[in-house]
Amino acid sequence: QRVHGGVIAAEQAPPELPILQREGEQVEEKSSIGRTAAELVADGETVFLGSGTTVLEAAKHLRDHKNLMVITNSLPVLNALAGIKDITVVSLGGQLRESELSFIGHITEQALAELRVDKVIMGTRGISLEHGLTNDYLPETLTDRAILKIGRTVIIAADHTKINRVATALLASLKSIQVFVTDGKAEKKFLQSLKKLGISVIVI
Repeated sequence: QRVHGGVIAAEQAPPELPILQREGEQVEEKSSIGRTAAELVADGETVFLGSGTTVLEAAKHLRDHKNLMVITNSLPVLNALAGIKDITVVSLGGQLRESELSFIGHITEQALAELRVDKVIMGTRGISLEHGLTNDYLPETLTDRAILKIGRTVIIAADHTKINRVATALLASLKSIQVFVTDGKAEKKFLQSLKKLGISVIVI
């Protein structure tokens, strides 16, 4: 993988475990990344939260926000925010992906086409300079692309293990994101390259 001033080896992302099995991975990093991503959301905004364990942490840290609308296709996010007085939760239907507990597919994408939000917070299976954002579940790709299109600001929240990883399905180029939130173990050259592309980088 060519970058300014040299090369970085891009690894194949390992198969993704179900969300309930991933909850024990990089726990501290994910919690801190999620909190930082949530801090980027202002009271009164509309935000879309995708699926995955890091985004779920962001949802937990949104509980004290005021006058917030949260739209999601994630069952764990729905459960985390249900019943909170100052948060309106909107759920998207569709085909349930049981391993991720998220809704995907044509029905989900039709609903997304009708939406515009202030911010999108998503995770990713892999992010690299050459291949951009990738995931390893082909049927989910079109749904995730539709999610990326609805946000005025797209925030990717991912720990250092996702960096320089390439999964099977191309999701989108790096031009589709505005903010990348990660932890302090992230490779500095990679983060510098993101900044040169105009992407705001936040390291917790």
